[in-house]
Amino acid sequence: MSNPLLQLIVLAAIAVFLILRLRGVLGTRDGFEPPRVPEEPAQRSRFDVIDGTAEPGDSDIADHAEPGSPTARALAEMKRLEPDFAVGPFLSGAKAAYEMILMAFERGDLSEVRAFLAPEIAQAFDAVIEDRKSRGLTTEAQFLGTRETALAAAEFTQATGMAELSVRFVGEMIVATRDAEGNVVEGDPKAARKQRDTWTFARRMGQDDPNWQLVATA
Repeated sequence: MSNPLLQLIVLAAIAVFLILRLRGVLGTRDGFEPPRVPEEPAQRSRFDVIDGTAEPGDSDIADHAEPGSPTARALAEMKRLEPDFAVGPFLSGAKAAYEMILMAFERGDLSEVRAFLAPEIAQAFDAVIEDRKSRGLTTEAQFLGTRETALAAAEFTQATGMAELSVRFVGEMIVATRDAEGNVVEGDPKAARKQRDTWTFARRMGQDDPNWQLVATA
């Protein structure tokens, strides 16, 4: 047998061997094949529509307001003017202020919280406190905790930079009002009651003073 013919036979044998190995490893395309499962598309970032434009979703806003709502748009405008502003920390501060202001009002001494009250609110609170004193009434109050703190609404005036945030509170207190003889005329010194309020805080965004003022109660 000539040398070239022998080489051809050897190469043919190697080729057949490789084909059989590949068929054993990869299989054939004859017969049933399970359908291919399309790859899931990569998850897209959520976008909120604000003033007609798509912007990356802000979880701080989305956690407290319906995307695209007037409240969400107002919050976005506040953040544009003051990027460090965040709803979550604001609500934590509002919760603390709620307890401080409420207890100061019940005690009849606004000196520690007056800076957090708009003039008309301070005047209204002072009038109630003075009325109690004139009638010889005293109030005993114990704050048991805030059960709910939630953003109710937000408004922003672009021309002035003024922001208003309304917060819904549900607190729990023990309150009793006594007359000059010590008789309970309102409330119960032994029973807790729920206190539901919606307070509105205002502040001009972009100012150095970080404090919000209470401008309305309901």
